[in-house]
Amino acid sequence: MPRNTRFAFVALAVIWTVIAGWQFAEHSGVEKAGRDTLINRTRDITGTLSTFISSQRRFGVVSQDRMEAALQALVTSGELQSIALLNAAGEIVASAGAPIDLDTKALRQSGVRWDEKTLTAVNLVDLGTNVVTEAGDTNHSPTIVLPRRDTNAPPPVRPPPGEVRPLESTNKSPGQTNGQTNLATNAPPAPRPPRPLGRPFWMNETEYKAMLEKRGLHGFVVALPTEPLLRATGHDFRIRTMIVGFAGVAALGIGLALRNVSKSADLQLRLMRASELNTHLREMNLAAAGLAHETKNPLNIIRGLAQMISKQDDTPPALREKSRGIVDEVDRVTAQLNEFINYSRPREVRRTPIPLSRAVAEVVRALGYDLEEKAIQLTVQPDLPRIEADEQLLRQALFNLLINATQAQERGGTITVSAFRTGESSLTLEISDDGPGVAPEHRKEIFKPYFTTHQKGTGLGLAVVQQIVLAHGWEIECLPNEPRGARFRLSHLKMLA
Repeated sequence: MPRNTRFAFVALAVIWTVIAGWQFAEHSGVEKAGRDTLINRTRDITGTLSTFISSQRRFGVVSQDRMEAALQALVTSGELQSIALLNAAGEIVASAGAPIDLDTKALRQSGVRWDEKTLTAVNLVDLGTNVVTEAGDTNHSPTIVLPRRDTNAPPPVRPPPGEVRPLESTNKSPGQTNGQTNLATNAPPAPRPPRPLGRPFWMNETEYKAMLEKRGLHGFVVALPTEPLLRATGHDFRIRTMIVGFAGVAALGIGLALRNVSKSADLQLRLMRASELNTHLREMNLAAAGLAHETKNPLNIIRGLAQMISKQDDTPPALREKSRGIVDEVDRVTAQLNEFINYSRPREVRRTPIPLSRAVAEVVRALGYDLEEKAIQLTVQPDLPRIEADEQLLRQALFNLLINATQAQERGGTITVSAFRTGESSLTLEISDDGPGVAPEHRKEIFKPYFTTHQKGTGLGLAVVQQIVLAHGWEIECLPNEPRGARFRLSHLKMLA
């Protein structure tokens, strides 16, 4: 991998990591904000409830029945799961909803406990009313939840109407004895000490303190469902996961694109070099073909002289025999040169509709002598369809395949030409024989130039066939013909109606 491409991949990985970390931090912030909002909601609820309690109390007390009815209404609304009112000792005075476990370390330390589906929060609130007296003292009026009316506690004793309780004072002013005012002094009576605010008038101080300790409100415990928060944070997490995923896919796509661009540039450079090499080879090929063509002229002269020597009457038999050998060798070399020139020739395909039966029949007539010499039986499938091909190149390919099968056959063998459809307009042509066949390791090698298994073969016949097949966009392969022999299959021929 080039250095620039590696640097781009590292940069993309760093960018994706930054995006993933940013989304994770944003999700953590959303989750924290949601938790804070839920905690603040508990405070809003308890603040609203404290205001309601203050409005409902009379003489600093609220009945438990009325309180629990109000709490039950809050739970029934669905926003709360449970709510409880606590005294100063942390004991439940009144509650509604499911029971709340207060004996946990989280509640004792921070006042907040997060369960799987519930948030439990303890909120300490001031349910008193601050009143400033003339002397500047501040008195608090706590709220007391009276037990239910079925309790065994005796009802409060209230003074009958019109009765005035005597004032008790240990410090008698001048002119005052045994609680009576000395009228002779004409002095006004001493002012009565103010009763502490918040204590109901039917309770004495001892009863008030006992009731305040056990039934005085000191705080709230609220349990809210966290399902809305979980849904919101889950939705946020899914969206941010998709963002991270899309960022990863984008980074991967950009990386692959950069790699493909790099490979394309490298491939383009290789193609330019291959094109230059191909041009050079084409020039050498044309030069070799020209040289081969020019070589045929002196060979023809040599062949003619050798024939003249062999036909003279006074030529000795030994010399006549050598002259015939020269003619045979010249013919063999000339045949090889013709094959080489044919292989070197560029293949320009001129496609026309061709009746396949007619093309096969003309090639069979050209091979009639070779077939009769070996007594080979050639079978051609009747009614072969029309195809689109270059007629001259098709005939040459068929000729090379059939002559190759004829040369490989023993006397009395059979050759079969058949075709079958492989698609709506696709045709496959097969030429099979029952000769010795082709070894598996040679089935791809036989299409290479100058590779032959025949003693008299040039090794260019099947190479020319492959050139013609590739020029048409077809495919050719050598297959075994059961039970013996070889089968050459030409596929993807375009069939015409």
